[in-house]
Amino acid sequence: MGVDQPLGDNIVTASLDGLVNWARKSSIWPMTFGLACCAIEMMAAGAAKHDLDRFGIIFRASPRQSDCIIIAGTVTKKMLPVIKTVYEQMPEPKWVIAMGACACSGGVFDTYSVVQGIDEALPVDVYVPGCPPRPEALLYGIMKLQEKIGKERNTFGSAIGLGERLEPAA
Repeated sequence: MGVDQPLGDNIVTASLDGLVNWARKSSIWPMTFGLACCAIEMMAAGAAKHDLDRFGIIFRASPRQSDCIIIAGTVTKKMLPVIKTVYEQMPEPKWVIAMGACACSGGVFDTYSVVQGIDEALPVDVYVPGCPPRPEALLYGIMKLQEKIGKERNTFGSAIGLGERLEPAA
């Protein structure tokens, strides 16, 4: 038993994980959370010169329509509860990009009021270092996130309640 005849030119075979991951990585809708100077570079990445729309990336202002949050800039302890609330309002699956030295590690602000890296509060998927990082660096970080999304397993099963989503091995 098997395929006796070739399937033809109009048939494509793929796994369900591959199809779901392709759809997710090709339509990332980031929630922008610009806190400092890195936000200007994030806006430049979405502007005409770099044009994130060609990758299916559309910035959203609502956490309920977003699947990724870009933390761009200095995170203060006063702002941290707001960031956590916005993150919790996002639907699953969700990803986090830490943009800039301040979001990654606190930057030059080693003070009592600055969080020394957003990874203390949220699970960061991609770090984009720099002070501030160029729009090309954010574009590269988003492409790395797309690669990570493409390697996940059981993405559809976890969405319908069958097991957990499996992260790729590092």
